[in-house]
Amino acid sequence: MKKRLTLLSITLASLLHAEQINSIEYINLTKISSQIANETLNLKVGDDLDIVKVNNAIKEFYKFGYFDDISVNSNNGILQFTFQEKPSIANLEITGYKTREEDIQSLKVLMGLRKGSMYSPQKAKEAKEVLLTELEKEGYINSIVEIEVEQINESSVSLIFNVNKGDEIIIKKVNYIGAQNLENDDFENVTANKEKEFASWFFGRNDGELKLDHLPYESARISELYFQNGYLDVKVKDPFLKVDFASNQAKLDFFIEEGKQYTTNSIKIYIDESILKSETLYPELTLKKDRVFNISKLRKDVDYIKTQISDLGYAFAQIKYDINKNEKDSTADIVFNVIPGQKVYINDVKISGNARTLDRVIRRNVYLAPGDLFSLTDFKDSVSKLKRTGYFDDVQIQQKRITENKMDLVVEVVEARTGNIILGGGYGSYDKMMVNASINDNNIFGSGLSVGLSTELSSKESMFQFNLRNPAIADSKYNGDIEIHNTDTEITRDNYELNKKSTGFSIGAGKEFFRNFYAGARYRLDFIKEEYDYDDDFIKNSSKKYYEDTDYVTSSITPYINFNNTDDFYLPRSGFKAGTSLEFAGLGGDSKYIKSSTYFKYFYSLQNALDLDWILRYKADLRMLIDNGQINQGDSLYLGGPKTLRGFKSYAFGPNNDDGEYEDPYKRMFSNSVELSFPLVPTAKMRWGVFYDYGMIGEDNFNDINRSATGALFEWVSPVGPLQLIFAKPIDDKSGDDTSSFEFSLGSSF
Repeated sequence: MKKRLTLLSITLASLLHAEQINSIEYINLTKISSQIANETLNLKVGDDLDIVKVNNAIKEFYKFGYFDDISVNSNNGILQFTFQEKPSIANLEITGYKTREEDIQSLKVLMGLRKGSMYSPQKAKEAKEVLLTELEKEGYINSIVEIEVEQINESSVSLIFNVNKGDEIIIKKVNYIGAQNLENDDFENVTANKEKEFASWFFGRNDGELKLDHLPYESARISELYFQNGYLDVKVKDPFLKVDFASNQAKLDFFIEEGKQYTTNSIKIYIDESILKSETLYPELTLKKDRVFNISKLRKDVDYIKTQISDLGYAFAQIKYDINKNEKDSTADIVFNVIPGQKVYINDVKISGNARTLDRVIRRNVYLAPGDLFSLTDFKDSVSKLKRTGYFDDVQIQQKRITENKMDLVVEVVEARTGNIILGGGYGSYDKMMVNASINDNNIFGSGLSVGLSTELSSKESMFQFNLRNPAIADSKYNGDIEIHNTDTEITRDNYELNKKSTGFSIGAGKEFFRNFYAGARYRLDFIKEEYDYDDDFIKNSSKKYYEDTDYVTSSITPYINFNNTDDFYLPRSGFKAGTSLEFAGLGGDSKYIKSSTYFKYFYSLQNALDLDWILRYKADLRMLIDNGQINQGDSLYLGGPKTLRGFKSYAFGPNNDDGEYEDPYKRMFSNSVELSFPLVPTAKMRWGVFYDYGMIGEDNFNDINRSATGALFEWVSPVGPLQLIFAKPIDDKSGDDTSSFEFSLGSSF
């Protein structure tokens, strides 16, 4: 291009000398506007032609990246620029690699190409290199990528990347040479490249696939494992990979010098005692004297000390530590130096990203306001509380330092879809075909109010419901809700069917008494009708008492307390939810009982421990029913279904008189579940998991009936709400049990 510009300059010097510009023309220019072209040229009609400005303009035009060639001509004062524009990419395909559209789109982003972008051979070559790099990261060696460029017309091309994946390398053997005190299983818990195991296709077994992109980090991961076990002198060399391309198999060697294992000898915290007494910090440290040193515990202690000092307003406090090794007795002295700096106050809280949600709705969920002394706990809790609202896909709060003692908090939110019109359906082994429809918005008009109108129809149940909830009345700590419903539920037994119809409403009010802790009460009024449809032969042959049709009214008040410090609304990764309530029925109605309900849900991310986006979940549900004068059959506790015991149909265990024996309502029930959730398509919020459920129920004892089940599930936080597909297998079912192998759930999560 330099030669071209030099020749052009000589030509211009002879053609344009002392010539005045009468008009300026741009030929074949479509990628930029004439206004931008004039600004780039920096000449106008009436000016004398300036060879330097024309040369500079040509260089600037090339910098746009839109042109293959530019020529200039002057004739009788008419200055003409003729452009040969690069063609744009009208079609872009990748074949032979990846099948999901989400994965293909991610590849195109990495390649820096998309429909409409400019094509050049150099860009295509760079994109090819990106593809080859990604293939190598996944363990495909000697892959080939061929590029097909088809000229559609003068201004557009079709680009196809044909991928021929190379052979996948399988690690047949991993050697941890020099490892004497840790087992191979310990290393496999932290490394990505693992030895292929027998039955590698089975869940939880290692497939041995080479992950080349992880190889540079494996030594650091092994070193970290040794630091967690007290080996502070450990040395791990870069791994040595030997590949046999004839068999596409590899051997991976790690060379390790373990050194000594150190125990913690002493811990000393140096801090300004007028700010915070060091004696209050020592009892909460996870590192303990005379125990094996652990680098992870050291980091937790740093975070703990940082939180304690920051909660006093020292936002920019520094926690420095030294590990002084005593090689003679293999002990380590730990010294923490706390540099508090100055107290920091909040100057302003700025909100961004909320095109819909009102500023005040966001501000009432932030525990720090202008003029407040900074607190790290308040800061972290604000992020979690905003995520728990369900209004946002993402929440970030940035600390922007203004002066030595002032900062701005910049709350950046990415709003989620909170309003939905849903028409869906599914199939369950108990409910058969299900149809559901709803109109709801958890953040109507950005006000934080939740309103919904929904219906659900199946062969076993019909439900119509309207609800309205205000989580912060007048932006206060008080909340309220109202719900109106009409339900028709069918419970099927071998010799009869119970049809329970309920029409009523509930109204509740509560308050956040302290952070994440709520208490309140709810009043409920239901008009209930129970109809029993018996098999004719059963009535004819039964001489014993059986259930009869009945109408009754339930009027109750339910005080409750709840606690929730989880970090997300739909997909929590940390924290727990807990609550208990006590329903007193008999405030003017027919039903007279006391029903106690207690639940607990716990969420734990394995990201820090295993560097994997796995989530461990546990939940338990305990219910008790006390006769206070009248318990109707419909008031009974039941066990079974997606909410209590998967693998068994809804209402599988509860009172019945199929054998002619009249059974009282069941008054004791306990269920719990353990789940392990794994990512499937993270960008689409799709996951899968495995679970184990155990439950028990009885008339007056918890363990009259006890059952368990296991299985797998697919879950998706879809645009219309949480969706689950549940595949379950009972473990200890007995003859006559109503089992269920598949269930569909929309609108509820773990």
